[in-house]
Amino acid sequence: MTTPEDQAREKIDELLGKAAWAIQDLNQTNLNAARGVAIRNFPLERGHGFADYLLYVDGKAAGVIEAKKEGFTLTGVETQSTKYGEGLPPHLPAYVRPLPFLFQSTGIETRFTNELDPEPRSRPTFSFHRPDTLAKWLDEANLQQAAPIPTDKAALRPATYKTFSTLRKRLQQMPILIEEGLWSAQITAIKNLEKSLAEDRPRALIQMATGSGKTFTAITTIYRLLKFAKARRVLFLVDRGNLGDQTLKEFQQYVSPYNNFKFTEEFIVQRLSSNTLDTTARVCISTIQRMYSMLKGKELVEEDDEASVAGLERLFKEPEPIDYNPAIPIETFDVIITDECHRSIYNLWAQVLEYFDAYLIGLTATPSKQTFGFFHQNLVMEYSHEQAVADGVNVNYDVYRIRTAISEAGSKVEAGFYVEKRERDTRKTRWEQLEDDFSYDPNQLDRDVVAPDQIRTIVKTFRDKLSTEIFPGRTEVPKTLIFAKHDPHAEDIVKIVREEFAKGNEFAQKITYRTTGANPKDLIKSFRNSYHPRIAVTVDMIATGTDIKPLEIVMFMRAVKSRTFFEQMKGRGVRVVSSTEL
Repeated sequence: MTTPEDQAREKIDELLGKAAWAIQDLNQTNLNAARGVAIRNFPLERGHGFADYLLYVDGKAAGVIEAKKEGFTLTGVETQSTKYGEGLPPHLPAYVRPLPFLFQSTGIETRFTNELDPEPRSRPTFSFHRPDTLAKWLDEANLQQAAPIPTDKAALRPATYKTFSTLRKRLQQMPILIEEGLWSAQITAIKNLEKSLAEDRPRALIQMATGSGKTFTAITTIYRLLKFAKARRVLFLVDRGNLGDQTLKEFQQYVSPYNNFKFTEEFIVQRLSSNTLDTTARVCISTIQRMYSMLKGKELVEEDDEASVAGLERLFKEPEPIDYNPAIPIETFDVIITDECHRSIYNLWAQVLEYFDAYLIGLTATPSKQTFGFFHQNLVMEYSHEQAVADGVNVNYDVYRIRTAISEAGSKVEAGFYVEKRERDTRKTRWEQLEDDFSYDPNQLDRDVVAPDQIRTIVKTFRDKLSTEIFPGRTEVPKTLIFAKHDPHAEDIVKIVREEFAKGNEFAQKITYRTTGANPKDLIKSFRNSYHPRIAVTVDMIATGTDIKPLEIVMFMRAVKSRTFFEQMKGRGVRVVSSTEL
C-alpha cells in the first residue's frame, strides 16, 4: 500500500529528476553518476536520524531535503532539516559544515534556505535548484577564504556564515549611488528599493507618476545589481511587444556614471522576440505572455506578443497551470521587474512570476488594492502626478468637454424612416425601413447604433475650438491621440477627421491591431518622431507605457470604467519635452 509519504517522495523524485539530479538508494550509491546526486534515506550521526535525501554536488555533500506528505506545513520542519544539516558523519566530504542548502518539500510545496546567507530565511520555490546552480553558489561563496570552521557545534551558527559571499550578502554591500543625472524622486526610489533588497524582502512596489522616469530608475537599479551585486540575470517584463522595443532603446541609451560605458557595451541585453533564451544575456526583455509560452513550450504568434495582457485574457479563459520546464530552471533570473504591474500580475500571469526563484519588483503609476496585496504592501516609493507637476517632472492638464445630445441622453428613430444597417463581421451595408420606433441609450452608441453625425459634430467642434479655446493662437494641429471604443469606431473617426480637417491619409492614422500594410510599431514611431500623423486613433494599443513625449492632446471618445486604466490613458499626454525637441 502506498502511503501519503511515499506519494510525496514520488513527486519529489520527479522534480529532482527534471532538475538534473540523479536519485540513488544508499546501497547503490555512485557519486560519479552525475554532477548532482540525491541519496535517499541517508543515515546521519547518532541522534540526527536519517535524511530523506542527502544532496551531493561534485562528490561532496552540500544539502538535505526533508520530505513530508502533501498538505503538511513546512516552516515547522525547518528545525528538523537544520538538524540533518549538522549531522553529516565527520569522515564524509563536505563543502562546509553544517550543510548549507536545506529544502523541505511535499512534492507540491517546497521551501528552501541558503545557510550561507547573512540572515538565512526560508523562501518558497517552485521546484529544486539544479546542481550547477548550487555549485556556482558554493564557488561564489569563497569558502576557501572564509574563516576556519569551528569544531564546537554551538559556534557553527550564525557567525561562521556571515563571512561568505552570496547575492543577499552582496545586496547589503552596495556602493553609494552616484546621484548626478537623476531626479530626486528617482534617487529616493533607488535607495529605498536597495534598502528593501538588503533586508531580503521578496517583493517591492514602486509607484511613480506616468512620465516621471520609472524605466530609467529601473535600468539604473538593474545596472547596479549586475555590476555590484553580481546578479546572474534580470528579467524585464513589459505589457506588450512595442513597449519591449521602447525599453530596449532606453537600455541602449543608458550611460554608466561609473565608467562612461553604455549599458549594452558592458552587458548583453536580449529583447525576446522568439522562444530562444540567450544564455549569455544578463538582461532579458519580454512580454509576460511570451515568457508564459516559453515555460509551456509553445510558440507565440507575433500578434499575441503585441496584444496587451488585458486583451489576451480572452484567449486564456481557462489558464493551463505551468509545470517545471528543464530548459528554463527556476533560478534562471535573480530579479524580475514587471512594468505596468497593475495589469500583469493576476489570474494567468501570476504563476509566471512565481515560477522563478527571484526578487519581484513592480513598476506602476496606478496601483490597485490587488497590486498592493501582491507586493506584500511593500511600497518603497510613492510619487504622485501632483508632486511630479510641482517638481517640473510632469506637466499638468486641462479638461475640455464636448457634449452632444445623443451621447448624453440617447435618441429615437421613428418608424417609417430608412436606416443603413451594417453587418458587424463583414461590414456589408444595406438600407431598411423601420417598422417600429427604435430608441437607444448612450451605452448603445457606436456599438449597436452608429451615428456618424455625432462623431462629426465632435470632430467639427474640436477643429473649430482648437486654435481659439483649446490652444489659443496655435497654427499647427498638436499631436493628438483619440481613444475609440473598438476598431470599427476608430475607422469611422479616422475617415471623419480627414474630411473635416480637409487633410489626406497621412494626417490621421488608425493605430490598432487591425492595421495592416504598415507595422503598428512603425506607425507609433512615426507618431512619436515625425511630423505626420498629427492625429492618431487607437483603442487601447497606446493606452499604457508607450512614451510619446510630443503628445499634447488626449481625447476620449469612449467611456472608461476603470479609474486605473483611465489614469494610464490620461498619462500619455503629461510627459515633459523641451521646446527644441518638440
